[in-house]
Formats: sequence, C-alpha cells, structure tokens
Amino acid sequence: MGRLTRWLGILALIMLGTVVAGAWTLHSYLNRPLVLSESQVFEIPAGSSLSSVARDLQQQGVLQHPKWFVLYGRLSKQSSRLRAGEYRLQPGFTPRELLSTFVAGDVLMHSLTVIEGWTYRQMLSAMYAHPALKIETQGMELSQIAARLDLPETSPEGWFLPETYRFPRGTSDLELLAQGALEMRQALDRAWAERASDSMLETPYQALILASIIEKETGLGSERARISGVMHRRLSRGMRLQTDPTVIYGLGASFDGNLRRADLERDTPFNTYTRKGLPPTPIALPAQAALIAAVNPADGDELFFVASGDGDGSHVFSVTLEEHNRAVARYLKKLRAQRESKP
Repeated sequence: MGRLTRWLGILALIMLGTVVAGAWTLHSYLNRPLVLSESQVFEIPAGSSLSSVARDLQQQGVLQHPKWFVLYGRLSKQSSRLRAGEYRLQPGFTPRELLSTFVAGDVLMHSLTVIEGWTYRQMLSAMYAHPALKIETQGMELSQIAARLDLPETSPEGWFLPETYRFPRGTSDLELLAQGALEMRQALDRAWAERASDSMLETPYQALILASIIEKETGLGSERARISGVMHRRLSRGMRLQTDPTVIYGLGASFDGNLRRADLERDTPFNTYTRKGLPPTPIALPAQAALIAAVNPADGDELFFVASGDGDGSHVFSVTLEEHNRAVARYLKKLRAQRESKP
C-alpha cells in the first residue's frame, strides 16, 4: 500500500509538472511577438473558424504553432467570438493581443470624402470606384434608391451631407448612402430650427434646395449669407433667381462646359432665367454652412451679384441693375484680358 501511494505521488508530481510546464509554455507563447517585420493587412472572411484563421496566419508566415493559438482561444472562450473584417497587424503584436483584436472587431477602416457641391451622381461614381465598397445600387433608378433609403422626395439629389465617411470593407453603398442621408436630415433639422423669422422659405426641403444653389454659387465661405440675402430678396419680390448653376444642372450631360445665351433661353424645370421661384429639387450636395446661410440670409438691399474676376472666388454685389451691368462689363473685360494673356 505504501509503495502504491508513493508511485501515485510521483505520478501526480509528474502530471503537475507537465501542467505547469505546459502553462508556462502557453504563457510564453502568448506574450512573444509575432513574426512581423512590417505592418500588413489580414482579412477574416465571414463565418471563419479560429482554426482556419490560425491556419491562414501560419501560411502567411505570421503565426507559429497555430494549435497553441487555437487552444488559447478555446480555453479563454473566445474561439467563437471572432468578427469578420480586415485587420492591420502591427510589428510587436503578440498572439494574445492578436486574438483580442479579432474579438474586439478593431477592423481596418476605409474612407470616402464627399465634396461640397458634388451632385448625387458624382457621389455615386466615387462610391462605384471605391474598392472596399459593395455595390448594390448600380442599375437602380434614382426613384428606387430614394425609396430604399426612405427619402421624403423621389429624387435623392441633395440628401447626403458632404464629409469624410469611414467604413469597413464590405460595407454596401446603400449603407453609406443611408448614413449620409441621416446626417443630412440631422443637419437640415438643426439649421431649420435656427432659421430667421423673416425667411422666405416655407419648408426644410426648400431650404435644402436654396442651400444647394448657394453651395454652387459660393467661391468664398464668407459670402454665403450675402448670396442667400440676394436670393431671399429676389424671391420676395417675385424676381427670377437667374442663377447659372441651376441652368447647368438642367442641361445635364449636354452641358459642355461653356454656358451660352441659347442655354439661358432654353426652358427646363431648372432654368431660373425662364421660371420663377426655386427649382424642383436641389442641384448639389450642400454643406452645413450652406444650410445655415440658406435660412439666415444677410440683411441688405443687394439684388444682383457677379464674379469679380479676381481669381479668389469673390463676387461684386449690386443694388441696381445699372450697377450690376457695369460690374458684368468689368468682369468680361478682365476675362478677355486673361484669355489674351495666355500663350
């Protein structure tokens, strides 16, 4: 009996030593930096198991002893909590940090910058060219896209806030559009809540339309409210807005970059030379500053403006048509001089 007890004690010691040695080996492994000399991107496809991820990491020369990695995942009950996506692996990462990153879902984020004054179609083109986005809207009618996004109007024009959007690979263009539409609605609601009491605008959508015109007319941010003031006064007096960007938008793909008198006389729903009031939809994606200017026009008596021709995006504002005609003549003279000076 004493001999058996002695042998069981020895066996227990051997087993304890094996467990301790194994635990120490696993501990050392988990805290030893990966084989990475520089950062690299690694993708976990949706539905991947920890075993397949460990195998892929080994094949890429990043992870040694993948079975230890899988064992740790199971012991720590993290093996089923991996999140799909792209990850940037950095030199100095340990297997423990690597698994924590996969479980936390710290995926690599891509970005798309939507420029102030872009049209909706320009935004779509930028999305279609982005390699990290999943495209779902190609071939859809604009009204279908508007319906999918639950927009209050049939045209999606103007409904997406210009800014830089960040998203993981595999995000759909519809998801990105939904985010842009939400941010535009929130920005429009904020601006509408702060509108001037004497604003000529009756609905938030009219504010969005006017903001898009201001965005396209503005070369200097400091002139937004002043341009808005001109637009409001013309609307209040029943004058046509006579703004070139709306005409250009109405011409669509037929516009060749040169706006002619015949274009100004060609009637379209967007020609504010031939029709009174605002056009039926926005003509571009306005920024928050343009939304604020649209509902808070600057005071004054000016009814006209034209580019100064100074190359800084500024305008010359006039109260009377006679003053405006002189300003137009000066602008055309500067334009001719600039053309003649070119080799």
